[in-house]
Amino acid sequence: MSFNPQFAKLGDILVHENIISQDTLMQALDTQKITKKKLGDILINNGDINEHDLVKAFSLQTGHKPLSEDELFKADVDTAKLIPEDFAVEKNILALRMTDSMVTVAMEDPEDISSLDTIKKLTNKSPDIYVAAKSALEKAISLTYNKIKQSGEVETALSQISIVRGDEEDSDELDLATEEVSAEDAPYVKLVNVILAESIKEDSTDIHIEPGRTNLSVRIRIDGVLTQIMSPPMSSLNGIITRIKILSKLNIAEHRLPQDGRMKIKTVERDVDVRVSILPTVHGEKVVLRLLGSGGKELTLSNLGFPDDKLKRFRKWINQPYGMIIISGPTGSGKSTTLYAALQEIYSESINITTVEDPVEYQIPGINQIQIHDKIGLTFSRSLRSILRQDPDVLLIGEIRDEETANIAVKFALTGHLVFSTVHANDAPSTIARLLDLGIPPFLLGSSLNLVMAQRLVRTIDKNAKEEYTPSDIELERAGLSKEDAQKTTFYKGKPTNENRQSGYKGRTAIHEILEVNKEMRQYIFDEKNANDIYNLAKEQGMTPLRDAAIGKVKSGETTIEEILRATVEDN
Repeated sequence: MSFNPQFAKLGDILVHENIISQDTLMQALDTQKITKKKLGDILINNGDINEHDLVKAFSLQTGHKPLSEDELFKADVDTAKLIPEDFAVEKNILALRMTDSMVTVAMEDPEDISSLDTIKKLTNKSPDIYVAAKSALEKAISLTYNKIKQSGEVETALSQISIVRGDEEDSDELDLATEEVSAEDAPYVKLVNVILAESIKEDSTDIHIEPGRTNLSVRIRIDGVLTQIMSPPMSSLNGIITRIKILSKLNIAEHRLPQDGRMKIKTVERDVDVRVSILPTVHGEKVVLRLLGSGGKELTLSNLGFPDDKLKRFRKWINQPYGMIIISGPTGSGKSTTLYAALQEIYSESINITTVEDPVEYQIPGINQIQIHDKIGLTFSRSLRSILRQDPDVLLIGEIRDEETANIAVKFALTGHLVFSTVHANDAPSTIARLLDLGIPPFLLGSSLNLVMAQRLVRTIDKNAKEEYTPSDIELERAGLSKEDAQKTTFYKGKPTNENRQSGYKGRTAIHEILEVNKEMRQYIFDEKNANDIYNLAKEQGMTPLRDAAIGKVKSGETTIEEILRATVEDN
């Protein structure tokens, strides 16, 4: 007589398919009599079968097709909403899609008749059942219901944000929630609104809209790392680009040349200044939107990650009456935030503080802030020449980019002014080499420079999902930590959760490399010593290299070895 799995018990199917032996089945059945657990769970816990074996057996027994993890992740959010999250999690059931009369559901146990009856009542549709692995279902349920929550929050956010088009002096405010647009443009308008609202909600710093050969990717930078939030159809690219160009007053007919623009988004909590950059690529125009918060952040040096000794040294130099303080690092390393916090700390009614920036990232009460406007000729150098007649005591120059700006900054510092600025360089010693390379005479640079500080940002472990772990020997070796060091340190990492976007990290902290310019260091600059000689002297005088500063954050339990390897290079 032939074996018909649809009339057989689950254990017999597993034996017939040579997945387990008869003895293994008998042992599991004995355990089931005692524990009253499901047979499949017992066999999996004992390591006798895996989830895919169980899915195969259920599929043979019930005639329902198995479903892969990839297919589960494509669940339609509107369909999944029909089943309450608590029920879906408890029964491990996910609604995937629906027609007028039927709803497709994925289940771990397709013989759970009571759950199927509940689904009928909830949806008023007949269930079309598929079988899926337990862990795959759990992941898909978590991801899908998280999307449902986010979409609800985004809809709420959409009703509270508006955009000021283009330049502020010639702008009209645009309410994203109520703007009247043509039926043809409406889908692209809503798509751009959702991207902006989601990015603001996640407190991201950049939005990347990137065309590929066959797909379109939207990624946002959260805590310094890009994360994909959606992949709209490639056919929507032109509509999205046109909408962004209209909002930032760019030429919608130009597709061959790069374009730069800006707009302002107003929300209930804060204003967000958006810098727009459009660049032609081989697959279409790529857009990067830089989100710059206007206010809404408390800027104090004490919450920027400075260890006590470094904070004391930094405070000493920002309270000097004259000289130059330079902060270096790549884009997005928190240089401007540190400078703003320094200005907040030294601000008083008795001094005149003026800034020249491109762009003004935070508006600070009581400080005169000038926005560079290259199109009308308001450049760094032109602004600086005029500021000298404004009787400043403290000057912040957003960035030293060229020889003219560098020389003006040095002259300000040498004539009794305190000057803050930033330079793009890899570390503190190479910042001095970069300033000399810009054409500043060594005797002027050495005489004016007080302090150089290199800075990076590293992600911090999510405090609500923190757990101890033991790093591998390879991790310790790459971080330059000896086994003796490791034995004295408790290492932590973050558990991936929906709250931290499955990364284990939440928030960032800064690491610093401080080079103080004393008499000996000034002589090195006068003598035009190379970056290696400057580095060695600075280290002798107490400079902590960036990698060592990052390892300090690992030892204090704030971040991970993985993160410091991503953010810093080895100290050679």
